Amino acid sequence: MSGYYKDEHKYDDIIDMPHHRSKERKHMSLHDRAAQFAPFAALTGHEEAINETARIAAERV
Repeated sequence: MSGYYKDEHKYDDIIDMPHHRSKERKHMSLHDRAAQFAPFAALTGHEEAINETARIAAERV
């Protein structure tokens, strides 16, 4: 598949460079980083509202 991509060697000059680490800010711990991406309830109470609507609809039938 060589030559398939037009820019196949576009990043050859930077691909083996070390990962940047800020000198001004301390590195975030894995625990803190994981907390950023932890699931959260964006729609708090949404499931309860759906269940209540279903209950009311079932009573009507």
